[in-house]
Amino acid sequence: MLRFVSLLCAALAMSTAPAAGAQALDGRLKKIADTKTITIAHRTDAAPFSFVDANNNVTGFSVDLCRNVVASLEKQLGIPKLTVKYVPVTTQNRFDAVAKGQADIECGASTATLSRMKIVDFSSFIFIETTGLMAKAAGNYNSLSDFAGKKIAVIAGTTNERAVKTQMQRRKVTATLMPVKSSEEGIAAVDSGAADAFASDALLLVGGVVKSKDPKALVLLNDRLSYEPYGLVIPRGDYSFRLAVNTALSQIFSSEQIDEVFSRWFSAFGKPTPLTEAVYILGAIPE
Repeated sequence: MLRFVSLLCAALAMSTAPAAGAQALDGRLKKIADTKTITIAHRTDAAPFSFVDANNNVTGFSVDLCRNVVASLEKQLGIPKLTVKYVPVTTQNRFDAVAKGQADIECGASTATLSRMKIVDFSSFIFIETTGLMAKAAGNYNSLSDFAGKKIAVIAGTTNERAVKTQMQRRKVTATLMPVKSSEEGIAAVDSGAADAFASDALLLVGGVVKSKDPKALVLLNDRLSYEPYGLVIPRGDYSFRLAVNTALSQIFSSEQIDEVFSRWFSAFGKPTPLTEAVYILGAIPE
């Protein structure tokens, strides 16, 4: 009888163990569990997804989503409280930070692409963005075709740069691409007249325009040059960590948490687009 009770208790303990604890931990999960610390890379200039506010707090849609992921990882690993360390990154070094172990995950505005998957991996998609154009309202621009012979600022090495080049070829538009290093530099170029437009993710353009000299003088064109599927950046080939992160996202997407986080940052823009809604539906992967 005592042996039966012992076996029953053991079986119950196994059935209630955290999902990540059902097998030996490896990779980043082991590191996180051993140190009880997770390091999050974040952008400082990617409002409303990832930025530093006036009180020097790291915040934004992607950051809030990652905080919910951390809460889920605590439960999966059976750790009451993980210490969260934040590491600021740029568009240029964000992927290296994860690939080289300087951060466990990047929570910003990063588009998943096949070329980037050669050095890092991505979680389930968290948002669908588009490449847009911002210009001075006085120019009366409507689309990319209106910038023939003009200068378009774009952050070098981004998917936005690739999208603009692709659409210029398709629409047979000849314009000069002006490389910049950040959103602030791109918008400043339009402000000063050094560039006629700045191409970037549409919501990043909206978030960055508040830093313009005269926000009312700028306008976001309706022309959309590409679709950008955002994901959280994670280490390449770390399947256990990827599963744990996607498990967390699945829990968030299938609950009211995603509505709360989305509304906090995008209520002014209305409901999620059909594409973004589809991302959350498909990301709510069943157990």
